[in-house]
Parts: sequence; C-alpha cells; structure tokens
Amino acid sequence: MNEKHDRLFETDKEFMDIFADFAFDEVKNEPGCELPEDKRYMAVLSALIGCGGTDAFKVVLAGALKDGFSPVAAKEIVYQAVDYLGMGRVLPFLYAVNEVMEEENIELPLPSQATTNKADRLKRGSETQAEIFGEHMLEAWKQGPVNKWLADNCFGDFYTRKGLDLKDREMITLCFLMAQGGCEPQLTAHAKGNMNIGNDKDLLIRVVEQCLPYIGYPRSLNAISCINKASEQ
Repeated sequence: MNEKHDRLFETDKEFMDIFADFAFDEVKNEPGCELPEDKRYMAVLSALIGCGGTDAFKVVLAGALKDGFSPVAAKEIVYQAVDYLGMGRVLPFLYAVNEVMEEENIELPLPSQATTNKADRLKRGSETQAEIFGEHMLEAWKQGPVNKWLADNCFGDFYTRKGLDLKDREMITLCFLMAQGGCEPQLTAHAKGNMNIGNDKDLLIRVVEQCLPYIGYPRSLNAISCINKASEQ
C-alpha cells in the first residue's frame, strides 16, 4: 500500500523533504500548535476524509495504527463522516480503512459500538443535540423530515456510539466541514457547539493548524475565521 508513497522519496525527493519537514516537524512541534498524538490523528484522518484524500488517508492511518491508535476510533471516524459528506464520498474510505486494517492483521469486523435502537434513537439523538447546541434542540426534529433525520440518524445512530466521546465526535465534525469547504455556516455552528461542550477556541485553532498541511491554506484560514466568529457569539 505504501509503495507508491515510498517511491515519491525517489522521484520527488526535494518536494517530499519539504513537505515532511513542514508537516511532521514544523507544524507538529510548533510551540502553541501541538496536540496530543491521538487527537492529532483524529483530526488529520477526519480532514483527509473531508477533502477526499484517500491515498493520504491510507498512509496516515497505517502509521497511526502502528503508533497504537485505536482501530475502533478509526472506524468510528469513517462511519460518522457519512452524515457530513454523504455515502458517495465516504465509500472509498470504507474500503480504505478495511484494506489498511487487514494489512495490519486487525480482525474484522470490529465489535459493535451501538448504544441505541429503533425505539430510542430519536429521543437519544435529540438529547445529544440539546447537550451540544442547547435545550431548544429537543423539539427541532419536529420541523420536517431533514430535521428528524438529523436527530435520529446523525445524532441518534452515530453520535451515541461508543469508541469516541462526545467531544471527539464534535471535533471530527469540525474537521469534516472545514476540509470539504463551502460549509461555513455549519462550520461556525459546530465551532460554537464544540465550545459549548468544552473544546475551547485554543484547541480548535490547534486542530486547524495540524490539518493545514493536508487541506491547504484557504480552507484553514476560512476555518479559523469561523472559529473566531463562533467565539464572539
């Protein structure tokens, strides 16, 4: 899987040296920009899904798993991405995560992480929305089918799963939104949601900074602008 990537250090060594020094040294270790390694992997993997970076995702995931990153967390990131990117974009990543895990001799399928069922997913999802965005969300599902699906599917089926806690799930959502671009209203709302549950502005800026080598400057600057706007609300 890494043969093409490794080959770049022969065919494009000058470029790869520049990128590696920037992403894996300067950005990763810049004072005030650091993240715990598991959080950094969560952010980068989510951003790579958001920008459609399948090949880079495989390389980063393989390295993360070798460093002890949780296979369950990796799967949960891919699963949750469907609600923010759609199955059309995420299907290649379902294939990719399985491919990498099989190469790493991780037994599949992984244990179920579900905590809801058909009977309680709407209630649990609405409660989760309210925890993030405020009590008014308890009734938001009544506004129409899309709002109902947000409550029972996005938040009821996925946010309630084990493997990632609520802070991590809201953080990776920020990464999905910033990396795909064009979602600035939702990005601002989820930046505020992150802050509401304890992912403060400093943490979110660090998340953007660690993802910058993978999503580029324009989307990173847009994300920082949205985070600043959310912090003023």
